[in-house]
Amino acid sequence: MARTRVFLEVGSDGVAVITMSNPPVNALAPSIIAGLKEKYAEAMSRNDVKAIVLTGDNGKFSGGFDINVFAEVHKSGDISVLPDVSVDLVVNTIEDAKKPSVAAIQGLALGGGLELTMGCHARISTLDAQLGLPELSLGVIPGFGGTQRLPRLVGLSKAIDMMLLSKSIRATEGKEYGLIDAIAYPNDLLMVARQWALEIAERRKPRLRSLHRTDKLGSLSEAHQIVFEMRQQAKKTAPHMPQHQVCLDAIEEGIIFGGYAGVLKEARLFKEIVLSTTARSLVHVFFAQRATSKVPKVTDIGLKPRHIKKVAVIGGGLMGSGIATAFLLGDIHVILKEIDSTFLQRGMKSIAANLDGLVKKGSLTLDKKSKVLSNLKGVLDYSDFKDVDMVIEAVIEKIPLKQSIFNEIEKICPPHCILASNTSTIDLEIVGEKTNSQDRIVGAHFFSPAHVMPLLEIVRTEKTSPQVVLDVMNVGKVIKKVPVVVGNCTGFAVNRTFFPYSQAAKLLVHLGVDLYRIDRVISGFGMPMGPFQLQDLAGYGVALAIKPIFSSAFKGRTFESEMLELMVEDGRNGKANGRGYYLYKPGNKLEPDSSVQAIIDESRRRAGMMLSGKPITVTDQEIVEMIFFPVVNEACRVMAEQIVVRASDVDIASILGMGFPKHRGGLLFWADTIGSSYIYSKLTSWAGSYGGFFTPSQYLEERAKKGLPLSLAGSSSSKSSRSRM
Repeated sequence: MARTRVFLEVGSDGVAVITMSNPPVNALAPSIIAGLKEKYAEAMSRNDVKAIVLTGDNGKFSGGFDINVFAEVHKSGDISVLPDVSVDLVVNTIEDAKKPSVAAIQGLALGGGLELTMGCHARISTLDAQLGLPELSLGVIPGFGGTQRLPRLVGLSKAIDMMLLSKSIRATEGKEYGLIDAIAYPNDLLMVARQWALEIAERRKPRLRSLHRTDKLGSLSEAHQIVFEMRQQAKKTAPHMPQHQVCLDAIEEGIIFGGYAGVLKEARLFKEIVLSTTARSLVHVFFAQRATSKVPKVTDIGLKPRHIKKVAVIGGGLMGSGIATAFLLGDIHVILKEIDSTFLQRGMKSIAANLDGLVKKGSLTLDKKSKVLSNLKGVLDYSDFKDVDMVIEAVIEKIPLKQSIFNEIEKICPPHCILASNTSTIDLEIVGEKTNSQDRIVGAHFFSPAHVMPLLEIVRTEKTSPQVVLDVMNVGKVIKKVPVVVGNCTGFAVNRTFFPYSQAAKLLVHLGVDLYRIDRVISGFGMPMGPFQLQDLAGYGVALAIKPIFSSAFKGRTFESEMLELMVEDGRNGKANGRGYYLYKPGNKLEPDSSVQAIIDESRRRAGMMLSGKPITVTDQEIVEMIFFPVVNEACRVMAEQIVVRASDVDIASILGMGFPKHRGGLLFWADTIGSSYIYSKLTSWAGSYGGFFTPSQYLEERAKKGLPLSLAGSSSSKSSRSRM
C-alpha cells in the first residue's frame, strides 16, 4: 500500500517545492496535514528558501479532506480527531507566513484541496483542472476557510452558487472569475509557478492574501440581499439540508465582521455540523456507493473485464429506447431490433428525442449527437447479432415471449455474448430455462428513464458466471451507471423491497386517508413525488402486469384491491392520457381530481373495508411509518435471503432506484436511526388491526428482540428460501 508522504525539494532558484503524495487523489489525510506543517516549518527556517510552490503528486493537486476521518468521527463521536487546519495551517502557516506560497494546480483541487490553494498568494493551473467546494454534498460545510476566501476571489453570487450546488468549474472559468491567476501547460506548470513565487518574493508581483480582500463582495446592503435571496431559494430547493443555511451563516459572519472572524465561525460551525444526522447519512451514502464495486467471488478472484464494443437491444419501447440511448452515450455501437418497421421507426425516433432532450439541457452538443446516432442501427431480424458482445431483451413482461427470444438469440449470438434481460420482476431462471446458456444469462435491470436514472441492478442466478457479472458491472460504469449486484428472486432487490410501498398507500386510502394528503406527506418526507403521482407517471400497464406476479410470489402479505382496474375501466391511464389520480394540464400542471372519490368508494366496497364509513385518524408521522415500515420489513426479508451482498446495497438501490431521500442515508440506514424494536412494535400493532400485510418478518423480529440494528452483517437464523414464481 502506497505511503502518504509530503516531499520538499529546494531548487537553485531559491524556490522550495512542497509536494503532497497520497494516491490516488492526494486526499488530505491527517498524516498529509502534519507533513505539510513539518515541511513548511523547514522551508521557513532555511535561509536558501525565498518562496514556496505547493503542488500534488501524479498529476493531481488534491481531491480534498480524507472522508475516512468523518467516518471515524461518526463512529466515535470524538471531534478531537479533526486536525486544526483552517487557522493553524492555512492562515498562520501559509497565508500569513513571511515567505510567499504559490499553488501549482493540476487535475483537480476540490474541497480542502482548493481551500489550501486559496490560502496561497497566487494560483497557477493547467487548462483542464477541476476546481470546487463539494462539501455540502456530504452534509458539512467547507472547513478550511472556503466560505470566506471563495467569495473574496470569485464574487459572492458565484461562490454561493458553487458551494450550495457543489458545482465544480474548469480552470478557464476560474481564470475568468479571478480564482486562477494564470494557466500553464502541464510541462510548464512548475516552471511558471516557481517564477511567479519568486516575483512575489522580490516584490515584482503583489502578495495578495485572499482573506483580506473585499473588492468583490460589493456593498454591505448588496451582500445582505444576495445572502437573503440564497437563503430563501435554499429553503425551497433543499428544505432537508441544514448545511445550506449553516454555510450561509458562515459567509454572512465574514461579510459583517471580516474574514478572520468568518474563519473562526466557520471552524466552529464545521465541528458542530459534522456530527449532524444529515452528515452521518450522506457520508454513509458516499462509502456505500463505493462499496457496490466490491462483490465477493466476482471482483476478488483475479478476473479482468472484457471490453463490450457492440450491444443489441431487443424492443424499442420506452425502456428499450432508453437503454439504447444510454449505451450510445457511452460510445458503444447499438443494434436496435423491433418486430416491424412501424415499431422500429418509433423506437429510433424515441432515441433521437432522448438525445434532443439532452441537447436542450446543454449536456450534449449537436456534433456529439450526430456522432452518437452514427453508432445506431435499426434491424427487423437477428442477422446482425452474429458479432455482438451483449444482448439486452427489453420486451413486455410475458414469460413465453421472453423464453422464445432467449432460445433464438442463444443460437445466433457468438459464444462469448452476454444474454441479458431487463425484466423488472420475472425470475431469470424461468426466463432462461429453455436454453443451454444459463451461465451467461444475467439481469440488466434499468430504471425509467433508462438514459437518465443512475441505477443498474445486475441480477445473477446461481448459474451466472462471475465473468459475466464482472463484464456487466464494468460496462455499467462505462455508461455512467452505478451497478448493484443482487440475487435472483421475484422483483429482485429494488422492486421486491418496494412493492409494499404503493400497496401500503392504497391500504391507507381504503382505511379512509385522503390520497392527496398521502402524496403531500410522502413528498414532504423527501421522496421526489408521492406514490399516487408516481403511479400516474409510470402508467398503469406495468403495475397491472406485475400485480398477479407479486400476489403469487408473496402470498398472505400483499394488499389486494381492484382500485387500479377500476381506474382503467374509467378511461384513466395516468399522465399518459392526462387522467389518473390527478388531472394533467398543458405545461406539466397537475391538479387533484375530485371524481376519483367515486372509484375509491367502489374499491373500498369491493374490498369490504371501511364499511362503518368512519376513516381512521392518523398523524403525518404515522402516514410515513405505515407506508415505509412495510418496505423496511420486506428489505429485512431480502437481507435474510441474502439477495444483496450487504445492507448498504439496499440503501444505494433505494436512493438511486426509488428516489428514497439521500439525506436520510438510504432505507436501512434510516430504519436503524429509528430502531428495530420500534418498527417491530408498530408493525405488530398494525397487523393486529389491519391484517397480514403488516406482519413483521422473522429477521426483523429477531433483531428487535435482541436490540440489534437491521443492517448488521450476518443472516438471520432462519434460512428462508428465496421467493420464486
